[in-house]
Amino acid sequence: MGSTAVVVVSGGDAVSPFTTPTDACSIGLAAGNTDTAIREYLLNQGHEVFTSPAMNARGPVVDQLGGFGKFGGMPFELPAHLTVNSTGDIDLAGEHLARFLGYLGDTYGVTQLHLVAHSMGGLFSRAAISVLKATESPLSVASLTTLGTPWNGSLVGDFVVGDATLQDCAGDPATERVVTEFRKRADELPVGAAQQVTARYLGGPDGWNEAQKGVLDDIPVTLIGGSYLHAAGENRYWPHDGFVSEWSALATDVSTEVLAHRTTHSFPLTHSIFTSDLLGLPWETAMTWNSEVLELVHTAITAAR
Repeated sequence: MGSTAVVVVSGGDAVSPFTTPTDACSIGLAAGNTDTAIREYLLNQGHEVFTSPAMNARGPVVDQLGGFGKFGGMPFELPAHLTVNSTGDIDLAGEHLARFLGYLGDTYGVTQLHLVAHSMGGLFSRAAISVLKATESPLSVASLTTLGTPWNGSLVGDFVVGDATLQDCAGDPATERVVTEFRKRADELPVGAAQQVTARYLGGPDGWNEAQKGVLDDIPVTLIGGSYLHAAGENRYWPHDGFVSEWSALATDVSTEVLAHRTTHSFPLTHSIFTSDLLGLPWETAMTWNSEVLELVHTAITAAR
C-alpha cells in the first residue's frame, strides 16, 4: 500500500467499523451507513481508503445486526483507545482518532492523510489534527473535506441546551420531529457531543473554534453543506439538511484565523441516508450517498496532492 491514504471519519452518535482498502464487513453495509458509499466511490477512483472506527458508547465497535444500516462480519476489532466515542467529548474523540491515525502509520506505513469527515467527524478531525501537531507526529494531513459538519453548531444542539425552541423549527413537522428525538437521545447519554454541537460551545471569542486558531493554517479545507429543508425568513438555522444548517456547514462567521484556506459548496441534499430514510426519500438524496458530492470529494483530494 502507498504512503498516502484517505481516512473517512464518521460523526456524532455514529457506529462505524474499521475497514481497509482490501477488507470490509461481510454482512450488510460494508463500512456502515455513513462511510460505505464514500469508501466504495473513492476506492474506485484509485485511492487507498480506510474508515476509522466509531462507537456510540465507550469501548470497541460491535456488530450492528438490527435496525437501520446494519453491518456485521467485521474484518477487525480495534481496542477502545483507537476507537472514537461518537457521543463523547470532542477533544477526547480527537485524541482517540489521533491514536488511530498513528496506528495506520505504524501498521500500514501511512505517512500522509486526506481526511473526509461527516457531521461531527469534522470536529473530531480538527481535534485530532491539533493533537498530531502538538505531539509532533510524523503524519501530515494534506487535506480536510467536511460534509454537513456543524462548524457553528446546530439547531438540534441548541435545542438540547435550551438556546433554541420549537419556534425555531418554523412549523416544519420534520424539523420538529428531528429536534424532539435528538433531545430524547441526548437525555440518555452523558454530557458530551450533544451539548457541544452548539453555538454556545463552539462560537464566540472564548469558544472551541477560536481555541483552534492555527491548527488548519497549512491545510486546504473543502466544506460541503446541505439545504434540503427550507423555511420563510431563513436564518442561521435555515436552510438545513435535517440536522445542520447550510450556514453552519459552510463555516459562516468562522474567522480566517481559524479557517484560512476554504472552498465551500452547497447542495439541496439531506444530512445522511438515515435522514433521507426518516423523510421517506431515496438514499441518493443524502450528501453521503450522492454521486455529485462524491465526485467533488474526489476532486478535492486530488487537487491537494
